[in-house]
Amino acid sequence: MEPLCPNLDLKPAPFSPISPRFSKPNSLSVHSHRFSCSDRRVTKKWRVPIVPSWFKAASYVKADEAQVCSQELMRSVGKGLLALAAAAAANYSIFCDSPAMAESLTVAFPVSRTTEVNSVQRTLVETWGLIRETFVDPTFNHQDWDLKFQQTMVEMFPLRSADAAYMKISGMLATLGDPFTRIISPKEYQSFRIGSNGNLQGVGLFISTEPRTGHLVVLSCVEGSPAARAGIHEGDELVEINGENLDGVDTEVAVQKLRGRVGTTVTIKVQSSNDLGSDSSIQEVKLPREYIKLSPISTATIPHRTPDGRLTKTGYVKLSAFSQTAAVDMENAINEMKSQGVHSYILDLRNNPGGLVKAGLDVAQIWLDGDETLVNTIDREGNLLPINMVNGHAITRDPLVVLVNEGSASASEILAGALHDNRRATLVGHRTFGKGKIQSVTELHDGSALFITVAKYLSPGLHDIDQVGIAPDVQCTTEMLNPSKESTSKEKSSVSSLEADSCVLVAEHELDIQESKGTAS
Repeated sequence: MEPLCPNLDLKPAPFSPISPRFSKPNSLSVHSHRFSCSDRRVTKKWRVPIVPSWFKAASYVKADEAQVCSQELMRSVGKGLLALAAAAAANYSIFCDSPAMAESLTVAFPVSRTTEVNSVQRTLVETWGLIRETFVDPTFNHQDWDLKFQQTMVEMFPLRSADAAYMKISGMLATLGDPFTRIISPKEYQSFRIGSNGNLQGVGLFISTEPRTGHLVVLSCVEGSPAARAGIHEGDELVEINGENLDGVDTEVAVQKLRGRVGTTVTIKVQSSNDLGSDSSIQEVKLPREYIKLSPISTATIPHRTPDGRLTKTGYVKLSAFSQTAAVDMENAINEMKSQGVHSYILDLRNNPGGLVKAGLDVAQIWLDGDETLVNTIDREGNLLPINMVNGHAITRDPLVVLVNEGSASASEILAGALHDNRRATLVGHRTFGKGKIQSVTELHDGSALFITVAKYLSPGLHDIDQVGIAPDVQCTTEMLNPSKESTSKEKSSVSSLEADSCVLVAEHELDIQESKGTAS
């Protein structure tokens, strides 16, 4: 599941903290009176990870204890030799008096005399402990994780720079075999925590690591952005940035290279998705960085004639990302269209790479009633944890069709699965991307951040999504039909473009079927 922007090449204006505020070391707790979690181990309201595709965060039950223990543990670093006992990320210091310390492992290592490397050694300890307790694969990709930690610490000791030391941590994490578990530098983390004012700088690319190949691929482009104007398309592969080959380069690192001040440029090489594997399909593009205004919602009202000859109105809602304001913006848009006489809806999630999990859950409750299950998570022990609505009240029960495609990922798949499996919507389009992993993000003592895959998620119907995606009920072609020539205004032009979208036409047909059967929930 994704972060606020792990895959967006935009640079924020001066940072406005995302509530709740961060502390060090930090894990965000997300609470809502509108959801509950049927977890016998936790008596509090639901706690779920946030997925940016975009912003990702998670709460740890014993985060406060972990902070105190970590501080005590780290005070011993300057003594030249550190003994470390660990059984859990929340209790990994030998100074912690806790019943959870049923088992312990003691390791000893020399502390670097280089101050900046010494600081990264502390980061390594934090990383090791958090991975040891929370990583989704308890076998750590079939390796001795504690031994790997000791080896990495030994390799780090003679280094003289923080960058080289961080590379050792990244190398250790790479052995887990999960591209989504990674560490980013303090500078990268600050860029990651994009504010909500929308004053962003970049070229307008949404990118992600393709799990099967490890290559960086384009999920979508912001409409009207430099990337979109240059003809870059969904599925294209990013090959180089400013002459640097991107083989093995992490998504966050690539995003950082794409960002920059307005007025500067970045040169990229892109391989067309239509001819992957052929050198002749690689094009070099010089893109200017610009201010890019992100608006997650765009709407239109489409006139529609039903099979019995009645003229009705269909509300079209395009959701491009799950930002903090997505649910509120959508609720306002639906209420506005209701006032205009709209009685059926098309929700377009095509090329939506994801975002905040909470935003996805909030959007779902706009359309759902009751105590429906929105998503299921499976932790490292295989425990199934459903996340349910609590006495939900949909703002509309009119017929709904959801459009999806290969660019619909993460939180988009959570929302599509929730609406489909609860029989609220028909899915039209193509199989979705297939990112069914949940990441936590924890700010470490030095301002860096550790992303850890902590669980997988399943749809309410217990369908696996990871590397599988969600198959639509009805497929459609990607062809555009000849638009009407009588539209002249911008609004009419927008509607005309939608009427020429074959998937929208299929969606309208499915809405007619829903109305004829009286299946609107």
